[in-house]
Amino acid sequence: MSGGNASGAETETDSTRNPRVASLVSALGRRSIVLIGLMGSGKTSTGRRLAQELGLEFVDADEEIEAAARLSITEIFARHGEDSFRDGERRVMARLLCEGPRVVASGGGAFMNEETRARIALSGISIWLKADQDVLWRRVRKRSHRPLLQGGDPEQTLRTLLEQRYPVYALADVTIVSRDGPHELAVEEIIAGIECFLRSSPGLSPLARPKSVTVPQQQQNAGPQPFSSHVQVSVELGARTYTILIGAGLIAEAGNHIRRLAPRAACAIVTDENVAKLHLPALERALDEAFVRHARVVVAPGEGSKSFAEYARVCNALIGAKLERGDVIVALGGGVIGDLAGFAAATVRRGMRFIQVPTTLLAEVDSSVGGKTGINSSHGKNLIGAFHQPSLVIADTDTLETLPPREFRAGYAEIVKYGLIGDAGFYAWLEANWRAVFAGGAARVHAIATSCKAKAAIVARDEYEEGERALLNLGHTFGHALERLTSYDGARLVHGEAVAIGMACAFRFSARHGLCGLQDQARVEAHLQEVGLPVCMAGIPGWNVGPEAILEAMYQDKKVEHGALAFILARAIGDCFIAKNVEASEILGFLQDELNSGH
Repeated sequence: MSGGNASGAETETDSTRNPRVASLVSALGRRSIVLIGLMGSGKTSTGRRLAQELGLEFVDADEEIEAAARLSITEIFARHGEDSFRDGERRVMARLLCEGPRVVASGGGAFMNEETRARIALSGISIWLKADQDVLWRRVRKRSHRPLLQGGDPEQTLRTLLEQRYPVYALADVTIVSRDGPHELAVEEIIAGIECFLRSSPGLSPLARPKSVTVPQQQQNAGPQPFSSHVQVSVELGARTYTILIGAGLIAEAGNHIRRLAPRAACAIVTDENVAKLHLPALERALDEAFVRHARVVVAPGEGSKSFAEYARVCNALIGAKLERGDVIVALGGGVIGDLAGFAAATVRRGMRFIQVPTTLLAEVDSSVGGKTGINSSHGKNLIGAFHQPSLVIADTDTLETLPPREFRAGYAEIVKYGLIGDAGFYAWLEANWRAVFAGGAARVHAIATSCKAKAAIVARDEYEEGERALLNLGHTFGHALERLTSYDGARLVHGEAVAIGMACAFRFSARHGLCGLQDQARVEAHLQEVGLPVCMAGIPGWNVGPEAILEAMYQDKKVEHGALAFILARAIGDCFIAKNVEASEILGFLQDELNSGH
């Protein structure tokens, strides 16, 4: 039995769809869009709007199960039990996936079935509508037709379902955060996510740009229009809110994005010699095509450019280029360039707008987001700087194809960090899918977007690192000390490797003091080693430093408060906390044991 077009709108023909929709539906072929998520995530209501927007049939899998059984789901559970329901659900999903393209709202447990997941991977695109527990509970607590919430403590049941299912839901092709707000926003995010997935997934039908687009008269003089072939993450900071764009080919579109942001502004690109050879021509071409005037400032590659001398040279070059306060500075490069250009933007003419165009994995998932800028001192890393938020982040995932494998692994350490500090499901997904992340495509975009969403949420709540934002420093107190003691020599140790060692140390220290289990410590070490990252100081070439010197270097860290070190420690994977009462003697003893044991 087919559910028909339950969205209540007639299915559009190819001739009546707008070009963007027609292109997407054509690229779908026979594949269906399958919405997954827990009860209350909005699969049915959002699915109806999505189907209407795309001109596709909408089917609610639960309604199909009820029609096939001629019983309500509550009655199926009561008479035949959950196992019988799941078997019927599996068979109904198999049938629905043979009849695409359509929009399918699946039941909360459907994606947990391995056979169903395999069928969706073959014949559909899975969209996870992810919602926090408090949002779900607020939506479902007054509804009496949820069999799994009958009896006992329904809120605890919901929490248990979330813990069991979210690691599996994380395998979905696209993840969308389910918020309270207009369905149109969710629909737009889903469409953009599908477009990004189709563009970045080899072996799927290509999503072609329409050859011609008829622009309504009222938009013809409105300037460049927003693009949609990317994932968007918003950093919510009131009037200073900005967007992170993530996807392939974004540098080619950068000129139009910058022109939209600052229609009459000129810009200066700050980059390094290595990045200039690889990506500067494409960015300058994009600016030329958008009629954006531009200058360039090129520095030497490496941590050495985060110095007083280079900072002064960059500032003088920007002033010499006659940039005005309303113009834009563009940081094209990795974390060093973002920090240096951002600090110049924070201070030249008492503050200018700047845009981050990160070209390394570490910069795309971490340093380009959140507004930390600065340079190094002889006493330590990033000790001179300012909080200065970018106006836009353009994360072109194509740039990652030029990264040496070691640099990509180092950036991956920061992705792992987000799972460790607050998202056990994401960490489990990384353990299962890291090879796909390294290979590229949709898995890589998902990992980057999830990381950016996690950081954006923390920054929105604690912009100036007065509390929760310090969690993002997991592994960094150890790591920064190791970098300083190797004189920032990238041949011996790069930042992401130092952070990997630091995270492993944090979990070993936590396990040593009974804060987290040995199993979690082992999982962290095993995953970092599996991807090729170091987990101990003994792995640093030429390492011959005693515990006292390491501790002294730690005390030069920015996270020292009232003479005491602030550490990020762990209760479990996905549950880290800020510890401000760690005794120096405990750290010294731990470091001595690390060195003695070969760690």
